[in-house]
Amino acid sequence: MEWKTHGERQIYNNPWVNLWLVDVQQPDGRRWEYHVVRLRHLAVAAVVNDRQEVLMMWRHRFITNSWAWELPMGLVEEGETPEEAAAREVLEETGWRPGPIKPLLYAEPANGITDSQHHVFRVDGATYSGPPTEKNESDRIEWVPLREVRGMIDRREVVSSGSLVGLLYLLMDETIR
Repeated sequence: MEWKTHGERQIYNNPWVNLWLVDVQQPDGRRWEYHVVRLRHLAVAAVVNDRQEVLMMWRHRFITNSWAWELPMGLVEEGETPEEAAAREVLEETGWRPGPIKPLLYAEPANGITDSQHHVFRVDGATYSGPPTEKNESDRIEWVPLREVRGMIDRREVVSSGSLVGLLYLLMDETIR
């Protein structure tokens, strides 16, 4: 059952978020305006070292007023590939220069309301380059043993969808080996 789009109009625009009203028709014939949030795409990096640890950041998110562990991530800039964005974010947010990067997975975390695309990459290794240049991203940066990640998720110490899908895929991948 496919919904049909008859047109759309932007009702709010800024560099971070855009709100559109889309004229849609449902399969049952009902036609109405549906709110759609259009966002820039996100690149997430799951950096794993040779000790089977993943590079994570402890950070506060003011919107939910919560603290949690996250993977390095950020918006894909104009003219940048998701892979380039992931590498840039790792270096800016953690001070670690990423090793080889390969696609891990692609996700659309809330595709019933937004067109946000999450590109998650696995990074094998990193070299310390110096303190992070992004000073407002996190309180702590640590290499966390992969064997501890499941417990962290269970305790809600990891709640970001970009981090969750990347970490769960890593755990799944690591158990296959």
